[in-house]
Amino acid sequence: MPLKIAFMASSATVAQTARAGLIGRYGDVPPEEAAVIVALGGDGFMLQTLHDTQSLATPVYGMNRGTIGFLMNAYGEGDLIARLEAAERAVINPLEMKATHHDGTTSTALAINEVALLRAGPQAAKLQISVDGRLRLQELVCDGALVATPAGSTAYNYSAHGPILPIGADVLALTAMSAFRPRRWRGALLPQKAVVRFDVLEPEKRPVMADADGKSHRDVIAVEIRSDPSVAHTILFDPGHGLEERLIREQFT
Repeated sequence: MPLKIAFMASSATVAQTARAGLIGRYGDVPPEEAAVIVALGGDGFMLQTLHDTQSLATPVYGMNRGTIGFLMNAYGEGDLIARLEAAERAVINPLEMKATHHDGTTSTALAINEVALLRAGPQAAKLQISVDGRLRLQELVCDGALVATPAGSTAYNYSAHGPILPIGADVLALTAMSAFRPRRWRGALLPQKAVVRFDVLEPEKRPVMADADGKSHRDVIAVEIRSDPSVAHTILFDPGHGLEERLIREQFT
């Protein structure tokens, strides 16, 4: 029986062209009926696909038809079935964010890469940080701070000089962005089960927004972040090019 594949593509012309060619060669089924989902685009589209299909528990295999492809495999049409059958699996859990806003409302989101708190005005953010209910940093003056998963540690976290985390480390990265005070504070490594809380100090004067994988929540006054083990995303990689290998390679380039 042919392998049932659902092809999903970003709006980019090169991705849509690739999708049409692959469908002509391998057919196409709705994601709900597929044994595997093939995502065509860049890392941003891969994250979107994982979010959109998280209720299906279907593995996702990405092929790079975008500008960045850390989560993607090299593009190729000819041997796709063999590549899918030989692919390595990586299972990752997202972060759950619960944000309280200035007007008293709350919002939630899941983030596969990171949850970031960012200043939303001309002045630096002023944050207070607690871990598992215990105050750890009375005041952090900064452009922002983020909590990253191992899968997301090479993205925004790495650009902010945070550490790259091995996939199996059961660790989260807490990283400051342009910390002004304490000037030398770079962040912390936390157990995956830790609950991180940010309280925004002086929110009227120093407004802050929370960003979960690119989706913004404005005017937050408090944000709690924890790993959500009830949600698991399965990503497929070509043999020898899995997430673990990519994370190691990234540190030597």
